[in-house]
Amino acid sequence: MSGVSCRDRTQEQLPQQSFDILININEPAFFDLSVPSGWVYYTGSNVRLIIYRKSTDEFMAYDARSTYNIQGGCYVEVASDNIIINDPCSGSQWIITDGSVSQGPATYPLISYDTTFNETTGQLTIMN
Repeated sequence: MSGVSCRDRTQEQLPQQSFDILININEPAFFDLSVPSGWVYYTGSNVRLIIYRKSTDEFMAYDARSTYNIQGGCYVEVASDNIIINDPCSGSQWIITDGSVSQGPATYPLISYDTTFNETTGQLTIMN
């Protein structure tokens, strides 16, 4: 075993985007983030993300590029159950709460980015 984690190999194949995003979840465009289990798509700053509110003070931000068939250029979508994230190209699925694979052929989790949240101001920062 080389000591390289699955996440490291995923990032070698699907490099992370460089960005620093600041949003206010109190703005109408981010209304769905006002409660835990809410999510939104975000496009901007050279990146497409799925932002998910895991709890009152914890958010997940996933790269919307599929980690399966990297060269295929597929983007993932949140399913109507609001729990599963689907790759319409391969049928792969990930769990929205942590980005882990729930159904292959994908073997790598979604790339996630760091978040910080100021509950007082509603400011959410997503960065890489």
